[in-house]
Amino acid sequence: MSAIQTVVKEKQKLSLDKDVQEESIISAKGLNLWYGNDQALKNINLEIPEKQVTAIIGPSGCGKSTFLKTVNRMVELVPIVKINGNIDYHGVNIFDSKVNLVELRSSVGMVFQKPNPFPKSIFDNIAFGPRVHGIKKKAELTKIVEKSLRASGLWDEVKDRLGESALGLSGGQQQRLCIARCLAVEPEVILMDEPTSALDPKSTLKVEELIQELKEKYSIIIVTHNMQQAARISDKTAFFLNGEVVEFDNTDKIFSNPTDKRTEDYITGRFG
Repeated sequence: MSAIQTVVKEKQKLSLDKDVQEESIISAKGLNLWYGNDQALKNINLEIPEKQVTAIIGPSGCGKSTFLKTVNRMVELVPIVKINGNIDYHGVNIFDSKVNLVELRSSVGMVFQKPNPFPKSIFDNIAFGPRVHGIKKKAELTKIVEKSLRASGLWDEVKDRLGESALGLSGGQQQRLCIARCLAVEPEVILMDEPTSALDPKSTLKVEELIQELKEKYSIIIVTHNMQQAARISDKTAFFLNGEVVEFDNTDKIFSNPTDKRTEDYITGRFG
């Protein structure tokens, strides 16, 4: 039995049957995206469930990160991008001209592959977003900073050094700081683009444990190359290949009994 199959078996033992109908918070419908003449996403249809972890897996260059950055429209920072189709967030098409990008990116936060703390104090890193949104009172900012750091599991490690540079933290601490910075503006959805790929195993475990805690309050979409990680932490998994969604289902089913042979070939290491 492979390591991934072992993880899936353990999850199946621990999981409870859920007969409650799932609510979708994000719905991609007929989504196509081009970088110039190169089509990166092809007719993507995905229903992202609320308050669950959705993993996106697939080989390099298959459109995983592009899809993630399209969900909060950061992909549009690339000038040669062209998009058609819809992504509905609470039933509103995010590409509608009336959508406020600042509000969208606050509601749909992003954590990147490499930790990217600002060259500021730990406190100012977390307070940055709330300040941009008009919160200026020190007492209110202090409350937000503590709440965000507690939610990211970092408070006890940094509470006595909030005035120190965030760049002095370890890699794993920096990534949890970036998660706390994201939480400080009270998002509903957290996008994570391979958030543990630059971390050591101990730090990776802490971030994975944090993700499991966060899904109680937030809807999480995580891109990962680590299939054992996807099997461990996600509820749903989408397999992307050449810009298309090959298969999307409960994670346990994707890893134990996939419908499409291409999915099986990928997760068993025949390619990718």
